[in-house]
Amino acid sequence: MTWLQQNNTEDRPMMRFFTVPFLALLLSGCGSMSSMNPIDWFADEDNSEPPAELVEIENAVATRVLWTASVSGGSDEQRVKLVPYVNDGKVYVASRKGEVRVLDASTGRAVWSVDTDLEISGGPGAGEGLVLIGTSNGEVVALDVASGSEKWRARVSSEVLSVPRAAQGVVVVHTIDGKLFGIDAATGSQKWLYDRSTPVLTLHGSSSPVIIGNRVICGFASGKLVMLNLANGDLLWEISVTAPSGRSELERMVDIDGEPLVVGDVVYVTTYQGEMAAISIDTGVVLWRRKLSSYAGMGADFSQLYVSDDTDHVLAVDPGNGAALWKNQKLQYRKLTAPVELTGTVMVGDFEGYLHQLSREDGRLMGRIRIAKSAISTPPIVKDGVAYIYADSGEIAAVTISDR
Repeated sequence: MTWLQQNNTEDRPMMRFFTVPFLALLLSGCGSMSSMNPIDWFADEDNSEPPAELVEIENAVATRVLWTASVSGGSDEQRVKLVPYVNDGKVYVASRKGEVRVLDASTGRAVWSVDTDLEISGGPGAGEGLVLIGTSNGEVVALDVASGSEKWRARVSSEVLSVPRAAQGVVVVHTIDGKLFGIDAATGSQKWLYDRSTPVLTLHGSSSPVIIGNRVICGFASGKLVMLNLANGDLLWEISVTAPSGRSELERMVDIDGEPLVVGDVVYVTTYQGEMAAISIDTGVVLWRRKLSSYAGMGADFSQLYVSDDTDHVLAVDPGNGAALWKNQKLQYRKLTAPVELTGTVMVGDFEGYLHQLSREDGRLMGRIRIAKSAISTPPIVKDGVAYIYADSGEIAAVTISDR
């Protein structure tokens, strides 16, 4: 499910189900940090489509679970941006209830664990010797990467529904009200602020910033993609991936909610109800666009891009011109994660805790395994031939794939 947020001065929770895809509409005040209790209501109820039923398949690949672990509460069934971070033989995970845990990537054993007693809504990110989390109360908290002890806290303007990133002495965080903060990694003091106006109605989430050398790229709810100087926040370029169109605020939504994908000197990005585009990192020039609506994000391998669209069709796309190479429609409306490539297969998680493997050559279903009884909303994180899966209920699994 994807939350939508209306930015006005009232807190009026609301949830709506659409024919494409199955969306939750959350109306709240701009930057509100209060708990929401959505109310269900329906549009075009007679035309709504159920998620595709899974049919029995013969697994052409073997998915091996190396280990499993858990973190207290997981995302607590709330739409927050909790994404594992994998680096240097460790897996960093956080839970909505405030736990931050570091696991050995080869065994799943805990290296350290701390209870921050915070409502964590984004992260963990890492860099500059820090583990970084964002909260619903508008804070960024830095923990020591070796011990988990708190180094500093920084106040930001609103809830953090993205993953904080750090490099070259700067922590970058994107808040739900459309601001991008540059924070001193050593002290937690603000170094710079980039502020974008936020549309009246937006998806309830934020694109996470991507740091490339001394530059940072981030997408916004307005459909704009920007590149800034990491050190001082100066704007290097800005482009509209998709211009809003339509008469209603709902029709004009063109959020960039998924993380921009950088491959070489090109950044690829998708918008909701808009387009997918390839942009030159050096110049900000749009190299190509194609009509495609997505909020889940993308994956890539050495020759193809992979994307889950807003109807949960999985596509392979030519990175050179945006042409579709294949499309799989058999997982329609199963609330898929962004696809990732692992050992010649394209992997996606779904709302029932299943992990699906598709052929990278033609998109046919090759395998399926159930990792958890709760949804997998976070894309698998692939590192050194292993995929790390984080389910909403807090289960974590490390898996590999091989031919039968």
